[in-house]
Amino acid sequence: MTVNIGVIGTGAIGRDHARRINQVLAGGRIVALSDVNCASAEAVRADIAPGATVHATGQELIASPEVDAVLVTSWGATHEEYVLAAIAAGKPCFCEKPLATTAEGAKRIVDAEVAAGRRLVQVGFMRRYDAGYVALKEAVQKHTGAPIMVHAAHRNPTVPEAYTTPMAIHDTLIHEIDVFRWLLEDDYTEARVTFPRACARTHAKLRDPQIVTLKTVKGVVIDTEIFVNCHYGYDIQCEVVGEDGIARLPEPMAIQMRLGAKLQNDILTDWKDRFVASYDVELQDFLKAAAAGTATGPTSWDGYMAAVTSDACVAAQEREGEAVAITYPARPALYA
Repeated sequence: MTVNIGVIGTGAIGRDHARRINQVLAGGRIVALSDVNCASAEAVRADIAPGATVHATGQELIASPEVDAVLVTSWGATHEEYVLAAIAAGKPCFCEKPLATTAEGAKRIVDAEVAAGRRLVQVGFMRRYDAGYVALKEAVQKHTGAPIMVHAAHRNPTVPEAYTTPMAIHDTLIHEIDVFRWLLEDDYTEARVTFPRACARTHAKLRDPQIVTLKTVKGVVIDTEIFVNCHYGYDIQCEVVGEDGIARLPEPMAIQMRLGAKLQNDILTDWKDRFVASYDVELQDFLKAAAAGTATGPTSWDGYMAAVTSDACVAAQEREGEAVAITYPARPALYA
């Protein structure tokens, strides 16, 4: 079965997902597009999805009988509205991060999906599909014993002037917040944030770097360095210390060279290059589930948990060094 897909939001990520579905993956076809910038949608139709219908609004696209499933890749503040509309229409929906811009909004999506009685939403936490993280989880489950600590880092070469201190949580750490829950099969109980001295390349509205420490229900302590002006490259690190051994996230494949009296290998500078393969795998997973009228992978509940945890981490930024408690309601049976 070929799933007819409508894409809401045809910026960089929406365009790239449309390309994947029409040119790389099996089982899907882009039949509808919508963007607040109509010219952007028209360009994606011309370049990637000839014959797709361009709709004036996302709501109109969702209501279209030609659309079987929806990709929400629009501006984050619009996600909640479109995901709720897709649930109401009974159509599987892939939503890029964030699921909603507030924990309350994410909870409304959870409640709507629970009321619908079936999984319809997949959240775009693509690291769960990264081959390195999959291998790391297997090592933790089979070899290193019960986890005790996690040491991690999320480093970007640079960020724009509009990037502010809370964005280090909502836009950057959000990936670690989700993937650590999945990796450890655990939830969080508290968060702390500490700030080393500011790096020279930061600006007045961004305290960079920062260290976020999370504690889990099982007692694991996770420290994550967020350094978004590291200059040298895009670098994701993760080391799990277990009872019997240590497992590290593998480095991206790169050719090591002996050149100019140096032993060296390239470091990536673009996040899209680091996780390009995982996007293919996650969207293929979505297409397979959508063909059966459902969704798989990261859930609305995962999106909600990430939102609650993010809010606690931002509160911890404002109370440097203090522990901020993280509490969640009971997990609905739909997400058991």
